[in-house]
Amino acid sequence: MKTVLEVIQATTAYFQKSGIESPRLNIEHLLAHVLGKKRMELYLEFDRPLSEPELEPLRALVKRRAAGEPLQHLLGTAEFHGRSFLCDKRGLVPRPETEQLCELVLAGGAAKRVLDIGTGSGVIALTLATAWPEAQVEAVDLSPDALALARENAARLELAGRVQFLASDLLASVTGEYDLIVANLPYIARDEIATLTREVRHDPLSALDGGPDGLEVFRRFIPQAAQHLRGRLALEIGHDQADPLTELLAAHNFQDIRPQTDYQGKDRFIFATYG
Repeated sequence: MKTVLEVIQATTAYFQKSGIESPRLNIEHLLAHVLGKKRMELYLEFDRPLSEPELEPLRALVKRRAAGEPLQHLLGTAEFHGRSFLCDKRGLVPRPETEQLCELVLAGGAAKRVLDIGTGSGVIALTLATAWPEAQVEAVDLSPDALALARENAARLELAGRVQFLASDLLASVTGEYDLIVANLPYIARDEIATLTREVRHDPLSALDGGPDGLEVFRRFIPQAAQHLRGRLALEIGHDQADPLTELLAAHNFQDIRPQTDYQGKDRFIFATYG
């Protein structure tokens, strides 16, 4: 029988040949998942032999990961801002850029009435609701599947009573005014989707497709947001979209328009105020 360390080493090499980033980290997560242990606990069991009932489910997961299925889908969860969220094909896999968006929004101070547009798995709305217990937080998405996932995450985090989820095409079904609107909208140009990594292409197409130039959803969203916002706007954007979105926001009388870079130094966010 192969030991824990032998399986980790062999699968690391296999993942490398399959083009998987961070190959050793991936197999460690998968093996810990199959064994029901924390990843770091594997380091205390390197010499432990693995039985066939343990190896069989691992082989299936390794095959799927090598084919490009996201690690988070295989684990069923994703870490985001210190919490574990359910993660599957119904919503985007949460990414570090969106986590940074939340950090920047939180640094701007608490809001009283918050709206998260295109909530997906609910990570933004639930993160803000956790940080701001007095805030009224609402989250919308056009996808029934995404909303179901978001509600499951709210229940998992004991926030079901704190966040109101609503089916809406952007702000079409929204009423009232908000002092913070935050959104991670589809911003990938349609022709570029085929060039994305295998992992990203497992995300819902509706959460990626920003139309011919990646700005189609923003053109509908920004005038709608102006009707409901009396405060701050925070958006995650494509790395080459800061200039056209600055112009679009200015054309609809948004103020204090400020692009901001992500940890890679790329323009990834844009902030503004209205009202």
